[in-house]
Amino acid sequence: MAGKATRAAYGETLIELVKEGVDIYAVDADLSGSTTTKKLGEFDAKRLINAGIAEQDMTDVAAGLALAGKVPFTGSFAVFGTGRAYDQIRNTICYSNLGVKIAPTHAGISVGPDGGSHQMLEDIALMRVLPNMRVIVPADYRSAKAAIRIAATTPGPFYIRLGRAAVPETYDGEQNFELGHAHVLRKGGDVTILACGLEVSQALAAAERLASDGIDAEVIDVFSVKPLDRETILESVAKTGCAVTAEEHMVAGGMGSAVAELLAETLPVPMRFVGVRDSFGTSSDDLPALLAHYGIDAAAIADAAMQVRS
Repeated sequence: MAGKATRAAYGETLIELVKEGVDIYAVDADLSGSTTTKKLGEFDAKRLINAGIAEQDMTDVAAGLALAGKVPFTGSFAVFGTGRAYDQIRNTICYSNLGVKIAPTHAGISVGPDGGSHQMLEDIALMRVLPNMRVIVPADYRSAKAAIRIAATTPGPFYIRLGRAAVPETYDGEQNFELGHAHVLRKGGDVTILACGLEVSQALAAAERLASDGIDAEVIDVFSVKPLDRETILESVAKTGCAVTAEEHMVAGGMGSAVAELLAETLPVPMRFVGVRDSFGTSSDDLPALLAHYGIDAAAIADAAMQVRS
């Protein structure tokens, strides 16, 4: 079923947290309408700070708020909020372990018509290598709300990857989301498919395709990319003996790399990686066509699962 974009959870959840007594501030870079932090400013004007088109300043202002005991979130698009401000994220936020929550929107190729320059496909890699940084990639609106709440109530730096495109509903609101915890969405014994973000819905669709061919796929939502849920991943892969990772991100350095590092050291098995391979994005209004073009749709995941078992 079609749902909302994960970015739709952002401003709404910040307002909820303020009402609950959390001292939230949003610092944006002239994109508060797109990121939805504008909603917080309309609720309480002093809690939204617009740094202008100056993502490095935005990040340092948020660091100052964290030092003052506030709970700051930064906005902008992912390509600017992580790439342009990387030095400030590394040396000001992570080096000092400050409680800044980096939650830019418009990540991945699902940015669509904004084109390759704005389709950020390297952000998970950039963020997960930083000491002290935690990385969450929600699959739908409800899990995005949970991710924002986790970040707001847990000390230290966070990266939450939010998207522009509406994505199917994966969760019904009854789940318990935790940092370092993955969700087994479909049990199976033949192949483990590990996905994050909008690729979770594609992985579930791939599992249906595989079932029609007699292959029983286990599908896991890697909600928490850093820290990984080692126990859940290892238990599944020990059962199936092979793994496929799927993400709307470069194959290099992303969630799949994190899983591969875990398995290489602990439980080496055949693996396949579904993701963008050494390429920038391209402009298109048609998300299914983009997913197919870059080989990250349900059909590509199903093909990878067939290959890894052969």
